[in-house]
Amino acid sequence: MKNLLAILLVSFVNIAFASDKPNIIVFLVDDMGVMDTSVPFLTDSTGKPVRYPLNDTYRTPNMERLASQGVRFSNFCAMSVCSPSRISIQTGQNAARHHTTNWINPDKDNAGPNGPPGWNWQGIKKGDVTLASLLRDNGYRTMHVGKGHFGPRGSEGSEPKNIGFNVNVGGSSIGQPGSYRGIQNYGNAGGKNPKNITHPVPNLEKYYGTETFLSDALTLEAKSLISEAAETKTPFYLNFAHYAVHAPFESDPRYAANYSGNGRSPAAQAFATLIEGMDDSLGRILDHLEAIGQAENTLIFFLGDNGSDAPLGHEHAVACAAPLRGKKGSHYEGGMRVPFMAAWAKRNLENSNQKKLPITAGAIQEQQAAVQDLFPTILKLVGCSSPTTHVVDGQLLDTLLTGKRDVTRRESFLMHYPHSPHRSDYFTSYRDGAWKVIYHYIPSKASDGSHYQLFNLVEDPFEQINLADSNPVELKRMMQGLVESLVQHNALYPIESGTKLAMKPKVPG
Repeated sequence: MKNLLAILLVSFVNIAFASDKPNIIVFLVDDMGVMDTSVPFLTDSTGKPVRYPLNDTYRTPNMERLASQGVRFSNFCAMSVCSPSRISIQTGQNAARHHTTNWINPDKDNAGPNGPPGWNWQGIKKGDVTLASLLRDNGYRTMHVGKGHFGPRGSEGSEPKNIGFNVNVGGSSIGQPGSYRGIQNYGNAGGKNPKNITHPVPNLEKYYGTETFLSDALTLEAKSLISEAAETKTPFYLNFAHYAVHAPFESDPRYAANYSGNGRSPAAQAFATLIEGMDDSLGRILDHLEAIGQAENTLIFFLGDNGSDAPLGHEHAVACAAPLRGKKGSHYEGGMRVPFMAAWAKRNLENSNQKKLPITAGAIQEQQAAVQDLFPTILKLVGCSSPTTHVVDGQLLDTLLTGKRDVTRRESFLMHYPHSPHRSDYFTSYRDGAWKVIYHYIPSKASDGSHYQLFNLVEDPFEQINLADSNPVELKRMMQGLVESLVQHNALYPIESGTKLAMKPKVPG
């Protein structure tokens, strides 16, 4: 009887504490596009979700579970490569402003031959305003688990504890794991047949030499950290950034049988197992929050950091993110459209924090939003503000999370990539409402050999008809908006070969 009373008392204390400040989990998946899931995110003209063949390729029951508890976005954008998006989440700024406009090579400045020499290869530095540092300074236990990629090797940003996190498990300068296998020490020296010791995942020594897959090891660590925060009655912010589903495409043996007969390549089958392993991780986090009495007071944001990198075809074709065109790194929607969901881990409309930010169960939001929007939304919910000297590009998601339209919101998105070599080189794309324009600074680098591409995403959501020549009036208007947005963000531009002169976009006409 005494033991039972003690258990009930602990549960009561945890629940009472839970009503004070909400816990925040950002569940970030590497290289996961909007179509890499059994949850249909894309919608038809009436706003209803539409299933496509790729949705039937993957098994993500826990994403389905989270979608039923909250809201999913059909039009959520990230930068087309990873480090820019990760820094945008932490700063609330578009990449054109924070100037980390390319993925960060750990060991060399990868601006590209014509890339801007002053771009922010160093990433986040000590003292920079970050979501983690603001929450830490406002009483949160801030925990990073998984991929960091906030700065190059040896830089301040290569260690998440330098940029606001109390705890770091697995985060460093690397953008991909040397191996997903514990038997290979996750790419660290000493493992059996190590594949790539230039990409070692740190802080997981306890799993070395075991059969523990990386996604599983990170989940076990995340659960342990959540429990520690609950036991100390401290609100927590967990940045759970899976290395999955980034290459190398190593099959997760727990799920290999589910895809062995689907007719796809071994790499594509392995990619699907990484998706399912990530989804299993999500379900175990949800179950754990419920088990320790923290589910009602924990808000989960689920998203990818850039478009899909599924090994299914050419980067500018309709294959990897079908029916969307393109994949990670490209200037098409498949390169920057990502899954995004928000939900309380367990719905309770009487919970005081859920009243502050109500989220409609099973809702679908078609209005456009982007990665930088998490920063102001989370800070407002927890009653925290950023310094007035820190410019924030993100907009509040509050209204959108109810499934309703926010009539005060401007639906625009700037994706600036003044770099090479990649799947798309030296480009800026700009969305404004139904329209999207892409400017190629060096036409020979464009997929169609032109400076301009113009699409109406309402009439042509899969970017098949370039209207740049047939609609010069709209092209000019959109290019004026693109130029104005770059100026407002204090963007850096590619430089002309052999000079330091900036190649600025040209407005036609």
